[in-house]
Amino acid sequence: MMGKYVKVSLGECCEIISGATPKISVEAYWDGELYWVTPKDLSNLGVPYIADTPRKITEAGLRSCAARLLPTGSVLLSSRAPIGHVAINKLPMATNQGFKSLIPDPLKVDAKYLYYWLRANRSYLESLGNGATFKEVSKEVVSRVEILLPEIMEQRRIAEALDQSEALRTKRRGTLFQLAELTHSIFLDMFGDPVRNTKNFPLVKLGGLTKIGNGSTPSRKSPEYFDGKIPWVKTAEVRGGLITDTEEKISEKARSVTRCKIYPRGSILIALYGQGKTRGKCAILGIDAATNQVCAVLSPSPAYETWFLFTQLDMAYLRLRALGRGGNQANLNLRMIADFEVILPPLDIQRNFAYCVETIEDLKASHRAHLVELDALFASLQYRAFRGEL
Repeated sequence: MMGKYVKVSLGECCEIISGATPKISVEAYWDGELYWVTPKDLSNLGVPYIADTPRKITEAGLRSCAARLLPTGSVLLSSRAPIGHVAINKLPMATNQGFKSLIPDPLKVDAKYLYYWLRANRSYLESLGNGATFKEVSKEVVSRVEILLPEIMEQRRIAEALDQSEALRTKRRGTLFQLAELTHSIFLDMFGDPVRNTKNFPLVKLGGLTKIGNGSTPSRKSPEYFDGKIPWVKTAEVRGGLITDTEEKISEKARSVTRCKIYPRGSILIALYGQGKTRGKCAILGIDAATNQVCAVLSPSPAYETWFLFTQLDMAYLRLRALGRGGNQANLNLRMIADFEVILPPLDIQRNFAYCVETIEDLKASHRAHLVELDALFASLQYRAFRGEL
């Protein structure tokens, strides 16, 4: 199979185009009809194609800078902040200076094949970046990147196979999202909006409902603290649903030195700090585990059903997040969590809700397992395709 492939540089099979930004201060350059892409626009795209942009520029804005209108079917590659976001434009678009976009020669390289190759090699592209303040790959560096290309019809066959595999993964992720939304819908149907409390359930503060604690972080100067078997949760791992494993495990020595408490399964975690959107996120311990100091931990209590309280807090994410205070980084603290009010319906209704959620969680576990299999299949297809083995 390798004999059918030829190694060429991106500069040999594509025209490489840098982007630019019109002066922000000139109103006549903005709010026009020309699509204008930034790396941020690709960060949560989720699909290969981009068909719209939040900001648009005018013809005058395009002429005022070094940006160029890229033809439909170009492959947009972010070259800084961050490196490696990629998409195919469905309409003519310009980009800012954070791109080294590629206009494929249709006789040499298929745009979708190139899209998948760049996505599969993001780590390699990132390694090519240079710069002190932030990493960037130059036009010259991109042009020298080498890619293995089979005949154009074979490229299209490979891209179609990857498309089909990706479609299955997308469908499975969509089902998981719908199941999560189903849980929220059932909650609202049974209990109403907890903020307006239209069903007039009692309101209680979390601090009066259960014990609230947190954990600690052993010193990373002592490697032996992190070579144990005790699951240890970081705030980045608090992102909804059950936590059944952790990235790091601490030793018994670390636990005793730091007085890091092991919390039982069924405890609810709330992230107090965290980068991005982490602050205010919740999760449930599906295992006994310790946590770092910036996780608030609500101990299990006979006063409530765990899935009921977790779902209510999960739906209150934006309200919890808004409580954050601080200068450079807004944070929550244990007092804020203790003072947070929730509705508390009768336990029998909570139990009915918990039964529904447990059924949904079983379905989600099955879909997650299938998604893992699909992810492995996609990775295998990519690996074989770009080595000439597919």
